[in-house]
Amino acid sequence: MILSARRVGPDGRVFGLDFLEETLALAARNVEDAEVDNLVLLKGTIESIPLPADTVDVIISNCVINLSLNKPAVFAETARVLTPGGRLGISDVVAEDRLSPEERAERGGHSQCIASALSVSEYKELLDAVGLKDAEVVFTQEAADGLHAAIVRAHKPVDSTAAASECAPGGSCC
Repeated sequence: MILSARRVGPDGRVFGLDFLEETLALAARNVEDAEVDNLVLLKGTIESIPLPADTVDVIISNCVINLSLNKPAVFAETARVLTPGGRLGISDVVAEDRLSPEERAERGGHSQCIASALSVSEYKELLDAVGLKDAEVVFTQEAADGLHAAIVRAHKPVDSTAAASECAPGGSCC
């Protein structure tokens, strides 16, 4: 979050989201130590993001979506808060399409982001269902047999009145 806040510059804004008071308190101390004043910490969940629609230009996340028990809600909220032209760029553990949910669960637990990992096709279908386009899943490293650390990207189509930044000066990131 702090790196993103520095990247968007003084005219941009970054939102950090967590549901735990302890995590938010630690983040607040780190933000204060880093002397960053364009970072807003929010208490909430990824299934119900406490921001208005069309607020965020770029959403980044690191292996959090697999922890959600309601992934359709996560993607619906992602699409809701992204500005037209906004982008999603996250890392997650993703299963090869050949693995069933039971086979995924056999390879690791929920807390390891494995048991509840989506397959490539499931990721793309869920992103498409909420209107996010050009979804791509790129495997980066094997996490277990048939499961991989991956980068997932997609974007919200642009309308005639808005365009996305790239976490650039004056933009907003979540």
